Amino acid sequence: MDGSTRLRSLLAGPPPAPVAEPVTVTVARVVRPDQREAFERWAAHALALASSFPGNLGATLLHPGTGSSEYHLVYRFADDESLAGWERSTERRALLAELAEMVDQERYTRVAGLDSFFTRPAAPGPRWRLTVLTIAAVFMITSLLQLFVLPHLADWPLEARLLLSATVVVTGLGHVVMPALTRLFAGWLQPGRD
Repeated sequence: MDGSTRLRSLLAGPPPAPVAEPVTVTVARVVRPDQREAFERWAAHALALASSFPGNLGATLLHPGTGSSEYHLVYRFADDESLAGWERSTERRALLAELAEMVDQERYTRVAGLDSFFTRPAAPGPRWRLTVLTIAAVFMITSLLQLFVLPHLADWPLEARLLLSATVVVTGLGHVVMPALTRLFAGWLQPGRD
């Protein structure tokens, strides 16, 4: 590495740390009809334990609809590391060992980052509040673009400006603005949650 490259490297500083993204896990389990009460007790205990782990953003049990015996346990964690702490825990292993007699089938789904932006939160509050917060976020991003970026790109074709705008809004919403705003306004978004 020559002197000027090394100087640029030192001035640039270390690379930015990766941004932790929320992770949502849904586990669907088909419960044997004679084991439903036992499973619901098990699920309440499992959700309470998961909620006590660092980085947990919520956990809930979705009951089956009419004519079904498929339950959904939904866990949401702040990042992959927090989820891994729960999934590798001795408490979770002990809980899973109790399931063999209660469950016929199981499916596991995990979404993170921008994918989790389009999923329902584990403990949803009024949907209108999330809508208001999303509109405010889009307004903020597009206003900044209109004021500071797009005036300098007036000679670009309309399609290129629209593509840039859409890219900045979606990327900003999914990776920066909405994760920050949902943490900042968590009490307002989910007023019934302690």
